Amino acid sequence: MNKNIFAVVAFAQIASLSLLVSPAEVIQGEPFFVRINGAANIASVKSVTFDGAAAGIFMYQGKPAVLLGIDLNKKPGSYELITKLSDGQVQKKTVDVGARKKIVAPLGIPEKLGGNTPASQKALVNALAEENASLANIRTGTKAFWTEKFLMPLKEIIVTDPYGYSRQTGEYSIAHKGADFRAKESTPIMAINRGVVRVAKTYREYGKTIVVDHGLGLMSFYMHLSKIKVNVGELVGRGQVIGLAGQTGYAESPHLHLTVRINGFSIDPIKFFGLFQF
Repeated sequence: MNKNIFAVVAFAQIASLSLLVSPAEVIQGEPFFVRINGAANIASVKSVTFDGAAAGIFMYQGKPAVLLGIDLNKKPGSYELITKLSDGQVQKKTVDVGARKKIVAPLGIPEKLGGNTPASQKALVNALAEENASLANIRTGTKAFWTEKFLMPLKEIIVTDPYGYSRQTGEYSIAHKGADFRAKESTPIMAINRGVVRVAKTYREYGKTIVVDHGLGLMSFYMHLSKIKVNVGELVGRGQVIGLAGQTGYAESPHLHLTVRINGFSIDPIKFFGLFQF
């Protein structure tokens, strides 16, 4: 093969590289999926960054891919997605982030936490700040622990409280950064995918809580449980029962609160599961 043929082959390889973003439109608080078409494997991708922050790379359906999340409070606008390949090539794409509709709804404090008094409201907010701080810097694996699609944590899915609205509790407004699912007391709760248990403890507000690290900054949080059936450091399988639904902590009735976090940003779990339908 002469030099001219080599040049044609190299050009064809460069031209075939592209970034496929799904969904095409994303708003505050939503995740998105990027497949790198034309790259052979993880080793051929040097880095992927979105708005300057690095993303973890994994293989999905035979192609290198990344999962990214938009902070609920991120300013709407256009942000740059940059992929650098090991051979020096650079692929860029602009991702437009739209605004989420602002919704506010009242939510009281159950009697077990003091009821709707100014003192209880202050105690609630202070406790949430402490619990959020303790859950902010959980260790994550440097590779993806999962190889299969993600599945729902319950056999029957009924969303009772969606992600993204603000709960008005007295003079305080608290964003709901997860989704609540209807679940009777002691309903089995399943891990949404393979991962390592990083947290298995009881909090004042979040109640009995399990955090599963799926690697590369992707984590799932299961809250208000009645029972925890796993231990910290345990490797759990996709669909494994890890706890039972309940109403511990800041909860007025039995249910499951599920939070999905990507690189520190809690995103809409329902939109997250939707990414794995193709």
